Amino acid sequence: MKKTFRLLTVLSFILFVASPVMATNGDNLIAVGPNARAMGGVGIAYPTDAIGAVFSNPAAMCFAPYCPSSEFNFAGTLFMPDVEAKITGSKGTVQANSESKVFAIPAIGFSVPMGGDVSPWRFGLSAYGVTGLGVDYRGTSIDNSQYYNVGGQPYPLVSGEYTQLQIMKFAPTIAYQPSAKLSVGLAFHIDYSSLDLRSGSSFNYGYGVQPGIIYQPVDNLSLGLTYTSPQSVDHDNVRDFDQDGTLDTLTLESPQQAGFGVAYKMFDSKLLVEADVKWINWSDADGYKDFDWKDQWVYAIGVQIEPISGLFLRVGYNYGENPVNEHNGWDGSIGGGTNTVQGKTMGSYYYETFRLIGFPAIVQHHLTIGIGYQFSERLILNIGYMHAFEETMTERGTDPEGNPVTMESTLSEESIDFGLTWRF
Repeated sequence: MKKTFRLLTVLSFILFVASPVMATNGDNLIAVGPNARAMGGVGIAYPTDAIGAVFSNPAAMCFAPYCPSSEFNFAGTLFMPDVEAKITGSKGTVQANSESKVFAIPAIGFSVPMGGDVSPWRFGLSAYGVTGLGVDYRGTSIDNSQYYNVGGQPYPLVSGEYTQLQIMKFAPTIAYQPSAKLSVGLAFHIDYSSLDLRSGSSFNYGYGVQPGIIYQPVDNLSLGLTYTSPQSVDHDNVRDFDQDGTLDTLTLESPQQAGFGVAYKMFDSKLLVEADVKWINWSDADGYKDFDWKDQWVYAIGVQIEPISGLFLRVGYNYGENPVNEHNGWDGSIGGGTNTVQGKTMGSYYYETFRLIGFPAIVQHHLTIGIGYQFSERLILNIGYMHAFEETMTERGTDPEGNPVTMESTLSEESIDFGLTWRF
């Protein structure tokens, strides 16, 4: 156990110092671990590994395929976003790609019985990156601090040319199975969040809980329900939003969310079909509501088939409507329209570039596939792939000089996932 916790600490540090990623349902990953990600992000009713159980529904630890034994998971994701911004106005078109990188995201987790193999209680612990969002236009044509000139005063082309948000989550979890058909669970969330808006990184903590329940009314059918509480983090001295010479604090709140899942196993459990729906309350979350994000409904479906013993084939689809509301017709001229962000006044043009260019969480459709192979009773290897189809969001208004302007953000994503499972 001591070795497990040491490994958890080391890998968690690696996870946090890794560069930020572009996430997929708003700024949340669709799932954690190659199994759930290869099945479109499902797992509320029947996850297939310990990481998926802790992330999707803590009650699921008592119904996962490794029960009643123990399981340890190590997972890694190579995330490859493709982000582009374009501004078209009276001076022509300026466009650039955010610096392309391959981001490595590790995750680990385990689930063990409490009080013996036949105990109805289980304990789990996972550490993983759950949120990541950011762009890096530094050194490109988008990064121009003197593009506009109003009354002899220079103004930049955009606000939000460099953004980095990361949230790493530690989730100790307990679950209890009072009967063969029912399980309840509770995960305690400890968030370690970092935000950098080109004025230095700000680190802080947030806390929350995630209760869940799973019920099996008949053999092979599982129903899951889970809720995650809002989790707020204050980021001090990250940006001078109102341009008064003082860096301001931005509070970002991971929104409350609720999810329901249905899973059905057929042909002696050789075929698993699961569908999930989640509601994410961005419109009431600090920070996101300030930049006018709307609530998001996420729909996911996944299939796992075992054509021969020990070989698992997975496919899935995930849809989450773009939560960033589109604005048009705003007055971006200096001295014109304004917006308020947590008590600080921003000019409308820079407010719009910050929310659209700096945080383009706009992808909607995700297609996933994966494969797993069980080498022995103890060891399983899983691999997955995700593609988030390209989306473009466009807004129109006037620039700081009062001329018509059009701004666009384009985003697509790919990821490769792998994982090792050790059952003991």
